[in-house]
Amino acid sequence: MKKVLIYSGGLDSTVLLYKLIADGNKVECLGVDYHQRHKRELFSAARICDSLGVNFYKIELPIDHILGQNSLTSSFIAVPDGHYEEEQMKVTVVPNRNMIILSMGIALAITKNAEAVCYAAHNGDHAIYPDCRDEFATAMDSAARLCHFNPIRIDRPFIGMTKTDIVKLGDSLDADFASTWSCYKGGNKHCGTCGTCVERKEAFVLAEVPDPTEYL
Repeated sequence: MKKVLIYSGGLDSTVLLYKLIADGNKVECLGVDYHQRHKRELFSAARICDSLGVNFYKIELPIDHILGQNSLTSSFIAVPDGHYEEEQMKVTVVPNRNMIILSMGIALAITKNAEAVCYAAHNGDHAIYPDCRDEFATAMDSAARLCHFNPIRIDRPFIGMTKTDIVKLGDSLDADFASTWSCYKGGNKHCGTCGTCVERKEAFVLAEVPDPTEYL
């Protein structure tokens, strides 16, 4: 089966890439440069895809100037430290990001005659991100089935899993955790204090899997 993976080069989507390949799928990966502060993640995505012999398509959508005041696309707003449960993390919300990126994935799936677009949403995704809700994903799946003569599915195989579960799965698949990128600050090393870094560290500890990440 051929599938398109929305691929950031992060921990979750990398484990999903390994899982899709292990299940015998032909995978085409799509990464989107929307002028995010942490576009360093796309270098990780390209590197991992190259090591696995998987096609990686990177598209640039220079939409940062219309995405409002958020810390991921504005250099004037600092990425906050702390856990996602904290109020200040709302500044990391990029308006409608998942719909924009999934739409590009659907277009690539149509072009490549793929049956589904996959992304690594999991049950730890936070309520501060409206486009991570089940209702949103269900609506996108319905739209994808109608936007072409051959219906395209939206698959979220990790939706019943925690990030800790994903780390455990990745460990069983020998996923290249060291090459993945999570940090929203986008430096040369993971900062270790932003929301994504905090969750990454917690997941490795709870999974009892050695964390190969270099933190500041």
